[in-house]
Amino acid sequence: METKNIVVVGGGAAGFFCAIQIAEIHPDWQVTIVEKSSKLLTKVRVSGGGRCNVTHACPDVDQLIQKYPRGQRFLKKAFYQIATKQTIDWFAHNDVKLHTEKDGRMFPITNDSETIVACFMKKVNQYQIEILLNHEVVSIEKKDHTTNQFEVICSNKIVLKADQICFAVGGIVKAENFKWIETLGHHFIPSVPSLFTFNVIDKKITTLMGLAVEQASIQWQGEKFMEQGPLLITHWGISGPAAIKLSAWCARAMADANYEGNILINWVPFYNENSLRLEWMNFRQDLGRREIGSKNPFDLPQRLWHYLLTEAGIVLQTKWADLKNTQQQQLIQLLTRMSLAIKGKTTFKEEFVTCGGVDLAEIDAITMESKMVPGIHFAGEMMDVDGITGGFNFQHAWTSGWLAAQHMGA
Repeated sequence: METKNIVVVGGGAAGFFCAIQIAEIHPDWQVTIVEKSSKLLTKVRVSGGGRCNVTHACPDVDQLIQKYPRGQRFLKKAFYQIATKQTIDWFAHNDVKLHTEKDGRMFPITNDSETIVACFMKKVNQYQIEILLNHEVVSIEKKDHTTNQFEVICSNKIVLKADQICFAVGGIVKAENFKWIETLGHHFIPSVPSLFTFNVIDKKITTLMGLAVEQASIQWQGEKFMEQGPLLITHWGISGPAAIKLSAWCARAMADANYEGNILINWVPFYNENSLRLEWMNFRQDLGRREIGSKNPFDLPQRLWHYLLTEAGIVLQTKWADLKNTQQQQLIQLLTRMSLAIKGKTTFKEEFVTCGGVDLAEIDAITMESKMVPGIHFAGEMMDVDGITGGFNFQHAWTSGWLAAQHMGA
């Protein structure tokens, strides 16, 4: 059988999954993972608080692609070939069972990311996949136009022969570090962070640090996108799933604004300003003689309720029936459209995701192969695809890595 040399650039989730799939299909091929740092599978280890959010229980492709701010049309073709079900089946076949939490996130039943790392390392050892750490790729040269053979040149002067290459680099992909890909005809869309939390300017609200609200909606002022779900008040500002999901949809707009602007929070998302104003008459009638500080009809945490009352200039001992119209209007606005000025963001070490990367118009969505250079494939964050939090970015890593592997050498 013909033997090929395959080089996978990037020792993260997409790179490992791609390398393993290639070795499973072609056990006689030489597969090498090249990683510029001294660490492997960093995001796998830290994802989900160290539990690894492997994927999301979303078997419907049309629903699944709605979780990706960038790359929906591209992913639709890919996900019809391999998506959540196939991912679950592959891990189960390799003795890793997953469980689903109530919000749809899926984790190994051990709730330990090392389960995923151990699974991958076992496969790497089984197929004798070579791993080269501290090898930063600085150039790619196409040596033989007849056989499409490449030379992968590393910063330490090591040169690797490759018949096929898969680029699966993650993190902030800077175009200036990949000029050699651009010489092959590709274009980079500049990378900016996604999935981050918001730093507030007025620190009064941070006195509520640690307080969580189960359902709230949040919006970046001037943008149409709105996310609803749990919000968390931290010592630096606003976090929680709803905030992090919003950051994905607004990643480019917020980067353009240098992460300065306003977020709008609706603490009672089952109302808007007008509907709450209409409902307020019933509150005043039902709760008229009760002190407003001792009773709130929204099941909000008491500390948050008192904070909002204070911001509206309302004394906690005020009776509902005695609430002045100006105070009532101020409170309604704070409940449904509270504006917080933002300056800066906070990301969580290696766990953050980026938007940007190789232009999707230059990649075949079915094979993950370059349209410019046959033999070069892409997987994971290297492409201009990113999802919201909840296992969607890993699903893209598994899908794109699998597809690239299936079509290498075809």
